[in-house]
Amino acid sequence: MKQREVYQHKLQTQLAEWSAAIEQLKVRADEAEADVKVEYEKQIGDLQQKLDIAQKKLEELQQARDDVWESLKADVEATSDNLGESVNLATARFQ
Repeated sequence: MKQREVYQHKLQTQLAEWSAAIEQLKVRADEAEADVKVEYEKQIGDLQQKLDIAQKKLEELQQARDDVWESLKADVEATSDNLGESVNLATARFQ
């Protein structure tokens, strides 16, 4: 398996895990009191937007030519790092 394929698979797996974490936050939001629910929903909206951006970046990476994908990788990593940090913070905040 090429390095590119390994990287894409790893990123797909990580995005799936973050998506599941966001879904868990949605469940918690549904169970939360009204005042906390607003905070949950704002945070979930921000996370969902970041997830959508990360998924689009992954699609760009998958469609990129072999000679270009390495240059896109840094942007994808920055986006996914930002998403991962945000998911971790939100999960810790709303436990």
